[in-house]
Amino acid sequence: MLLEKLSKIGAKLKATGGGRCNLTNTLDNEEFMRRFGRDGRFMSPALEALDHKALMQFFSEIGVESHAPDGYRVFPITHSFSTIINAMAQEMQNLGVKVLCSQKAVSLEHDGVKVTGVVTESDMFYADAVVIASGGMGYPVLGAEGDGYPMAEAVGHKVTDLYPAMMPLKVKEKWVENCRADTIAKVHMHVDMKKYKKLSAKGDLIFTKGGIRGPVVLDFSREITPLLAKFDEVPVLANLTKGMNEEQIRLHFKKEREKNPHQNTLDLLLTLLPESVSVELCKLAEVDPTLSLAKQKGTNRDKLIRLLVWTPLTINGHDGFKMAMITRGGIHLKEIDPYTMQSKKLSGLYFCDEIMNIDGSCGGYNLQWSFASGYLAGKLQS
Repeated sequence: MLLEKLSKIGAKLKATGGGRCNLTNTLDNEEFMRRFGRDGRFMSPALEALDHKALMQFFSEIGVESHAPDGYRVFPITHSFSTIINAMAQEMQNLGVKVLCSQKAVSLEHDGVKVTGVVTESDMFYADAVVIASGGMGYPVLGAEGDGYPMAEAVGHKVTDLYPAMMPLKVKEKWVENCRADTIAKVHMHVDMKKYKKLSAKGDLIFTKGGIRGPVVLDFSREITPLLAKFDEVPVLANLTKGMNEEQIRLHFKKEREKNPHQNTLDLLLTLLPESVSVELCKLAEVDPTLSLAKQKGTNRDKLIRLLVWTPLTINGHDGFKMAMITRGGIHLKEIDPYTMQSKKLSGLYFCDEIMNIDGSCGGYNLQWSFASGYLAGKLQS
């Protein structure tokens, strides 16, 4: 039996992969786990039970073919979340799974040793095994409101601090709103605080009115939101030139001037960056974009090149869980058996997906983990 709090199943899938449903990715299990950091090894038994190849095979068997058009991210060939939801609904019907919608679970029934059922807002259901798959708190409009946390805590589980993650971020700098029309590819970004300099991310960056977004920001926000809970501002440095250092940028400009000696500073910058960003960096470095680079003051020219290598930004906020795709934090992993996903506190209680204290970056990581952990939790009961 599936108890669904909303009026329809699968609402959260609508938000994955921009609606295209990024099911998983093609990384092998070792690399996949490494991307989750020090807790990644917890996933090993689940991934052995259902890795990305097995997941793609499962969907193929229920009528959904998938592919990795970029060789990395896996989507249904329709690139539509509805394909996945419809196929899983049909498979549940084929298997005789009873689906009850508009049933919000509020507590667990148990005898102190083992689980005996689930209480919803309107009913009571008896069961020898219960899997909590309520997710985190990201996108509450799609049903994720952290319902599983108090249920787990009530039977003795500890829940870590919870932070919104995989979301846009706000910055203090006003100039970014003048660059909203462009995407900067392959940006390198890291925290500019002595204790946290190792926190970094790479990916495409999009400037917005008052902030930043894009794949690099979605990944980086997992590290930033806990810092914002400690500090009012988090300074970061962004390399907007695909990782080029000062020497490489100077050499690049030299080659461009050799090809066209009459290029002004703005023309040179346009070989690396969109015009909107180039203009703003000229303002920050106090250089005249209409003059050649050679005619700029040496200190200003050096400042411009330093800005190209590391553009400073000051992250000072976010919109909370309403804009978060995932939640960082959850039930302590030490309280869950990784080989069964069963609670170590209450027999017959199982967990899967984001409710546990493990989360990954964008690119199919979190859905693969949800499917694999859910498969392992359910498989032992079949």
